[in-house]
Amino acid sequence: MILTVTLNTALDITYKVDALHPHASHRVRAVTERPGGKGLNVARVLATLGHEVAVTGFAGGATGRTLQDQLLGADGISDALVPVSGSTRRTIAVVDASTGDTTQLNEPGPLVSPAEWTAFQEAYEHLLGSASAVALCGSLPPGVPVGAYATLVRAARAASVPVLLDTSGEPLRRGIAARPDIVKPNADELAELTGSHEPLGAMKEARRRGAHAVVASLGAKGLCALTPDGSWQAPPPARLAGNPTGAGDSAVAGLLSGYVEHLPWPQRLARAVALSAATVVAPVAGEFDAATYERLVREVNVTDQISAA
Repeated sequence: MILTVTLNTALDITYKVDALHPHASHRVRAVTERPGGKGLNVARVLATLGHEVAVTGFAGGATGRTLQDQLLGADGISDALVPVSGSTRRTIAVVDASTGDTTQLNEPGPLVSPAEWTAFQEAYEHLLGSASAVALCGSLPPGVPVGAYATLVRAARAASVPVLLDTSGEPLRRGIAARPDIVKPNADELAELTGSHEPLGAMKEARRRGAHAVVASLGAKGLCALTPDGSWQAPPPARLAGNPTGAGDSAVAGLLSGYVEHLPWPQRLARAVALSAATVVAPVAGEFDAATYERLVREVNVTDQISAA
């Protein structure tokens, strides 16, 4: 079982409009609503790839109940969310059909008490006992310590469970010092962490700070990776128009599934890039277009960047 952690879960609501104009009223042409937050998006993609997944994090209030009700019908996904007294946040994505651009509005999330944080850590450590790998994903809700991911990385390492960390800012800075197996920042997050805008140099610095392997998302340029086995560049074969929300989460699913399947790094990266691109053309986060994925995974050209890390 793969475990995904989403401390700041969300109910994702996507509105599609013909064209988005500031200061104007809009008629919404289509609405979708589903459980969200980065780790839940990762879990849906993993489940579609055939992996059994447990999801944990926090859920509370009416929004949290809606989120958990919708998880009941998700094949391959087990709900291990921990209750909180506050209300789960909502995220609103407005897709402009005329351009394909997406405008995102993210609520901050519920205030988590010290007792609720302790209850989560106990549940997490229990889940690690049956996990083959764990993904720690996304932002921290109010009240959760800024070093939370460092604590969770150390717990996974103590349980001999491989851990992937996908967050940003100070939680990433502290989490990377706990020595996760993989970190997956985007270019801006990597630059903020290391002070370098040159990807290879920044990845070397991230490894020096504690990451075993670093996979950087470069947007339309795809992924680059620096690992103990070498370094690679994996651009998508073509740029696809659509909604990029969740594309990075699909890349995480590709990397983590490749890890537990013991695929070589080039195959992991090809899968991650193909899934990410196939998510852009899907209507909502946490889904990917299967036909696009099957085509692109054969077309992604992964090249050696340098011979060794």
